[in-house]
Amino acid sequence: MRSEYKEEMKIKTSRFPMSTFWITLGILLLTAGLQTGLLLLLERMGVSEILEVHIILFYWALAAFLVIKGVQWRTKKAYEEPLYRIMEATKKVAAGDFSVYIPPTHTADRLDYLDATILNINAMVEELGSIETLKTDFISNVSHEMKTPIAIIKNSAQLIEKGNLSEEERDACIRDIDAAAGRMSDLITNILKLNKLENQKIAPVKETYDVCRQLCDCILLYDNILDEKELELDTDMEDRAYVQADEQLMELVWNNLMSNAVKFTPKGGRITVTQTTTAQIGGSVVRVTITDTGCGMSEENKKHIFDRFYQGDTSHATQGNGLGLALAKRVLELLDGEITVESTEGKGSAFTVTLPVAQPDRP
Repeated sequence: MRSEYKEEMKIKTSRFPMSTFWITLGILLLTAGLQTGLLLLLERMGVSEILEVHIILFYWALAAFLVIKGVQWRTKKAYEEPLYRIMEATKKVAAGDFSVYIPPTHTADRLDYLDATILNINAMVEELGSIETLKTDFISNVSHEMKTPIAIIKNSAQLIEKGNLSEEERDACIRDIDAAAGRMSDLITNILKLNKLENQKIAPVKETYDVCRQLCDCILLYDNILDEKELELDTDMEDRAYVQADEQLMELVWNNLMSNAVKFTPKGGRITVTQTTTAQIGGSVVRVTITDTGCGMSEENKKHIFDRFYQGDTSHATQGNGLGLALAKRVLELLDGEITVESTEGKGSAFTVTLPVAQPDRP
């Protein structure tokens, strides 16, 4: 799970607290006091001045040695050990191990900048691990999605090549090849769109437009398919409803939702499109709900329905590539919108899109 810092950490700016000063001062005073006592002792013992000088020099050399050892110990604890742990951890990360965790030196209430650096490295490694996992899953899923249409194209082409098919069988193979090629084309198109959206290579251009008109135009595109599957369509919309969004990107959302509703609703079922404008704190919003009487989803499927390549209903896996809803969600995130789902297994699903209201332009 991605690490998030809810509150700004309180970080000490120095690795050496004020207590270090007082300890050092005490050691120096003690050393000076011991020197005075040593001089008095040497005078009482009647030691010659030359020997006295050598003893005092030896005393200060010993004191300097002990101070250096103390500084080395303190430096090792304060800097060398944490930096060594960081070096070992980054070496493992460079080799591809993203399970690395570096324990901070101090507790959360006594963090300093080196502890903060360690925590940031831990968060970075965790994020890199998530990205690596996502990349691996993405490649695996793309490969899996490509295999089926390629196999269909290959098998159909081999059957046609044999030349002992009837005209009806040959036409069926051609239709299979065309459908498989279309599926591969849709997959690549959706991958490119999703990649551009997530890397913000597509900058949304918000404008004021009538979403009711856009919904009607989208529904008309599915008129023939609705007739073929004998699906009943109910609509309940206002005459006009103006939103502030990118009209072209929102076409992707409506087309994906309508396409899913048509795909997963059995022959003779019903699709309902409702639109309302609701006033709420922070400004009015437009809500569009597309409901179907299809197969529905389990609670587990609902948790992952907006994940890339996720296809909870394996019996319908050949009808999509699991990118449409991920694409729709990303578009709405960029446009300050929201998408939610309510679904009952065996009864159908209802996807609700919420967009901020905008007033129509006045001349």
